[in-house]
Amino acid sequence: MNIEIKMIRIDQIRILNPRHRDKKKFEVIVESIKTLGLKKPIQVSRRSVQNGEEPGYDLVCGQGRIEAFQALGYAEIPAEVVEISKEDRLLRSLIENMARRPPVSLALLREIERLKGQKYSNVAIGKKLGIADCSVSSLLALKQSGEERLLDEAMRGNIPLWVAVEISQAESIEAQRELLKAYEKKEVNQTSIRKIKRLITQRKILGKTLTHGRAKKGVRTSAETLVSAYRRECTRQKLLIKKARLCESRLVVLVAAFKGLLGDEDFVNLLRAEGLPKMPSFLAEKISNSHTS
Repeated sequence: MNIEIKMIRIDQIRILNPRHRDKKKFEVIVESIKTLGLKKPIQVSRRSVQNGEEPGYDLVCGQGRIEAFQALGYAEIPAEVVEISKEDRLLRSLIENMARRPPVSLALLREIERLKGQKYSNVAIGKKLGIADCSVSSLLALKQSGEERLLDEAMRGNIPLWVAVEISQAESIEAQRELLKAYEKKEVNQTSIRKIKRLITQRKILGKTLTHGRAKKGVRTSAETLVSAYRRECTRQKLLIKKARLCESRLVVLVAAFKGLLGDEDFVNLLRAEGLPKMPSFLAEKISNSHTS
């Protein structure tokens, strides 16, 4: 098969098997090409001129790259020109659509490790590969901690990368598994997972109750119990907030009352006569602050 690479006008390229592209993924492609340039040429094949057709090319693979070039205002694109039949062009185009690589591939991970071995920083690696430096650090952390299962799930796009990292930091393998189940059931989000992890640690050290003690052994952690514990903790915190607001409102009334009383000279003299010249420092500070404001 003869292959040559040349600059080709985009308007000369016909897409035989067009497909819809996810908007976010397309924006990533555009930003990558804008920042780093085109890493791999598209592939086209010359089409035979029949029935007064314009000479041109049929796309074999690279629809996303063509659309990104158009979005960036380019009229031409580097392309590999291959000589294959129209049937083979359609077949290759179909195969490309069916076998799209996930956004985080093993090749990308190997390249990250190679650059890291050459002492590049995460920020520098991110710029070179067109990904966020936080994604670089997350992938390396999962790989170095031996989290192959979580890494595979993230690569396949089954879970976001941040979820894989959060689950990897859970206390036990069983807790990691149950957190993953809870996320897949859409019962928890990122904030929930962090709170549940804290609860897992608290339950292990202090036990299930709010009093100090050792956790009971042999109790299986499940997605349902984790979510239930999270909800109980949310209820407890809401109750604490409610009590705090009640105390705050009562304190406001108390400060206002004492402020008025301390402005009465007879009341102040009465306090001195009864041997009560001082008040709690916290209350005195509040009254003093209310005077200044």
